[in-house]
Amino acid sequence: MGEKGMNIAVIGAGYVGLVTGVSFANLGNDVVCVENDREKLALLRKAVPPFYELGLAELLKKNIDAGRLRFSDTVSDGIRNAEAIFIAVGTPSLPDGSADLSAVWSVAEEIAAHLDHKALIVTKSTVPPGTTKELKNFLASRLDVKFEVANNPEFLRQGTAIRDFILPDRIICGVEGDYGKRVLGSLYSGIARPDRPILFMDTVDSELVKYASNTFLALKISFINEIASFCASLGGDIDEVAKGMGLDRRIAPRFLHAGIGFGGSCFPKDTKALVYEMEKRSLYPGILKEVLKRNQLQRMLVIEKLKMLYPEGISGKSVGIWGLSFKPNTDDMRNAPSIDIISALLEEKAVVRAYDPYAMKQANRIFPDVTYCPNAYDAAREVDALLVLTEWHEFRDLDFERVVSLMHNPVMVDGRNMFNPRDMSRLGFRYLSIGRRDYI
Repeated sequence: MGEKGMNIAVIGAGYVGLVTGVSFANLGNDVVCVENDREKLALLRKAVPPFYELGLAELLKKNIDAGRLRFSDTVSDGIRNAEAIFIAVGTPSLPDGSADLSAVWSVAEEIAAHLDHKALIVTKSTVPPGTTKELKNFLASRLDVKFEVANNPEFLRQGTAIRDFILPDRIICGVEGDYGKRVLGSLYSGIARPDRPILFMDTVDSELVKYASNTFLALKISFINEIASFCASLGGDIDEVAKGMGLDRRIAPRFLHAGIGFGGSCFPKDTKALVYEMEKRSLYPGILKEVLKRNQLQRMLVIEKLKMLYPEGISGKSVGIWGLSFKPNTDDMRNAPSIDIISALLEEKAVVRAYDPYAMKQANRIFPDVTYCPNAYDAAREVDALLVLTEWHEFRDLDFERVVSLMHNPVMVDGRNMFNPRDMSRLGFRYLSIGRRDYI
């Protein structure tokens, strides 16, 4: 590793790959990101991110201008001088729940065909336990050069991914030898601290750390949502219950927020994949199956509450949507609860108006018949109900008296428990939320 840092190739410039590549470049390394989507590649070469992530645009431009980051459309070019090759392609769910590894193996074929020097090949993509060892065997049968493999799972949260890369809770490195340990140790030396250590372990263990971490967080969300259903039946307030639970250090407060469940590219996919991998080994993933079942039930709660207020049906009713992305501070619509909810509304012949600060372009590809509005006020205009599906901070700062005056019927179903029920009732809303008393 010289003055300019290490030569790194990142294969795949999607969410994980681009954040990884930009962040490594910002640490002083020379990075080539390989992307085969021509439209995305054209944007990246102009220093334009193809998706929204806080702080990404600035770092992308900074490191392109500094000459530390470039983009290519071929693996052969990307890995030409690479000391470390990170595979960061997508591993989406197949219909049976298993992870689709076709992109990983396609990259492996390219590496086998073109690598002509010693390098560390790292799976950054989320892959089932045992995949990195399979990759090692695959490459060993095809390469004449020395190499090692490693697994380095990511724990990036959309909306805070740049910060998460630089200030991780821990850095997990599955290695197969001393070379991999030295390379990854050097790459992360500027980030690791005693309170955010590098943990070296076997690749099977590191792969499972990723799956177990994500499914545990999904379990925590589904657990509080299940308790919320009981709490609502008692006339209680799940937010107070969660607050009391979260002060116990053994439990902690994060991911104890009741609502319409989890979405995104990780929690649903990884939980399904772990279920599949366990069942493949004749193990019973009963808890994980219930996590997925509860999550699906949560999504439909807002529809059930809407139908409770309109027992005659919602056909022809105008419904406003606040928030489309699966979480705030991202434009990502993958597995967003809004998809199932809007699908149900359209199936019931409701008329849908929607607003999201960043995700409307993506949503329009899925729902071209929805009316997309320039702001939250316009989404509330003449509607029979408002559904809050993403907890964007800007929704807290609205003039709610104005919102009430714009609506045909001031009904709000808050799927994210953003607002105080009593306050909203005093403002004139018929207000319903999750795991709390409804004011109707």
